[in-house]
Amino acid sequence: MTTAESTPTTPLANARVLALAHYAARGVLESVLARHGATFQQQVALRAAVTSDAPQTPDDLLAQVQHSLKADPADIRATLDELRTKQLLVPDGEHLCPTDAGRELLAAVAAESTPFSTRIWGGIPTEDLAAAGRVLALVTERANAELATLTA
Repeated sequence: MTTAESTPTTPLANARVLALAHYAARGVLESVLARHGATFQQQVALRAAVTSDAPQTPDDLLAQVQHSLKADPADIRATLDELRTKQLLVPDGEHLCPTDAGRELLAAVAAESTPFSTRIWGGIPTEDLAAAGRVLALVTERANAELATLTA
């Protein structure tokens, strides 16, 4: 008697699969950030300041981080204060501007994270990444719409 080899089935994308992937990848990044004395939320806020086309006010940065992380505004303000205390962001009139140290931190984290990202994302076919990107963009859009109705 012969038996068919069982092959594992690929899970359909759902909230749990998405969350597991997110937290696994975030865990890698947070390990790198911890070596630099930084948190995930600090990195998100600092990146928003560094990558902006124009200087940002604290309220601008708060709105960007809140949109990305859905975090409590008080926590985001505390994060911006931490970045000022560490001299990674400095006031310039009504704006908060990244310092050279802030830019260097992001560059160092990116350099250390690149090998991990390459191993995590490498070898995934472009068409699979495109399909995943489309699905994740749609899920994000729908979840943001649901959140907007809940908080209106």
